[in-house]
Amino acid sequence: MTEQQASKAVHVPTGLNLKTRFFSATAGAWRRLSALESAVLRDEIERIEIDRPIYVTGVPRAGTTITTEILERHPDVTSHRYSDFPNVYTPYWRNWLAEKSGRKSGEFVERSHGDRIMVTSESPEAVEEVIWMQFFGHLHDAGNDQVLDEHTNHAGFESFYRDHIRKLLAIRGASRYLAKGNYNITRLRYLLKIFPNARFAVVVRHPVNHVASLLKQDLRFQEASREDSRVPGQLASSGHFEFGPHQRAINTGNARAAAAIEHAWSAGERTEGWARYWASAYRYLLDRIEADKALQEAVTIVHYERLCRKPEQTIRDLLEHCRLDPASFEPVIEEYSGRISPPTYYQPDFNEEESMRLLDICGPVARRLGYEQ
Repeated sequence: MTEQQASKAVHVPTGLNLKTRFFSATAGAWRRLSALESAVLRDEIERIEIDRPIYVTGVPRAGTTITTEILERHPDVTSHRYSDFPNVYTPYWRNWLAEKSGRKSGEFVERSHGDRIMVTSESPEAVEEVIWMQFFGHLHDAGNDQVLDEHTNHAGFESFYRDHIRKLLAIRGASRYLAKGNYNITRLRYLLKIFPNARFAVVVRHPVNHVASLLKQDLRFQEASREDSRVPGQLASSGHFEFGPHQRAINTGNARAAAAIEHAWSAGERTEGWARYWASAYRYLLDRIEADKALQEAVTIVHYERLCRKPEQTIRDLLEHCRLDPASFEPVIEEYSGRISPPTYYQPDFNEEESMRLLDICGPVARRLGYEQ
């Protein structure tokens, strides 16, 4: 893939950039408005139970977006959408105004990743990271432990977050909340503490193809950032630190591992850096699941390859795990069974040394996930 192809169509619309900067600069005022919104709606939202919220997570490029897209089609479910950003603070009022003004989703376009996924302004998107960053200032500092677990306590965040979800459920007339968040991979135990009946879908992918996809997007956003100076700031303001000049490793409680990832990136050893990122994230996850019976029951591992090869059965298994009624979902299952396929628009092109190094780093974790070399 050429550099021109890598950065094609990745740009920040001026209007979106200006709105993002405005809401970032005035976040404190919007948090106060959010509290006012909650107070006004208190009687309504107090009647809403947050029932088995669903969280889709995994290392970026695993297949979390298509998994979220499928689940969001269920009539009981709602999630954040592209249109919910950058004003993430007052979901009820924003959506009410959008409906009253004749909200239109617009035409489907391929998203900036260039990965065949077509979206509109009303497509599901990972938006809530902005909220997490408002309350936990260390979440994207690779020098600090980023794990939030059963020992984490933050009454202010938990109150805000519960109200936020209930307001979104209320205005959308839904009964189940769905969130995609790749960084939630280090927060499952904290989320389970807040919502003991939460359901988690962790999406995994064979490290060779996964790292190849990560490298493709890395190049795409690195080049885009050089062409459009607004790209890095836009990514950071929206809670995306996976790609671009501001990319940061996830510290899963192992500072040396996080430092090794960032050292590899800075040294130009990007394949090794991403292999270490993949192994660190999924090793941490598997260790936590194996040591925690509650997580074992709440988490299902979704293999991207199985989703592509056996979409119907994988979707049915996912619905069962998430406790979603499949009866009204048959047309959607049929639709995606005919749509989902492995990517053909790129192929891994590692040389022999890179392949050996990648498998050396990722092999032990990959085998725990059921992958052969």
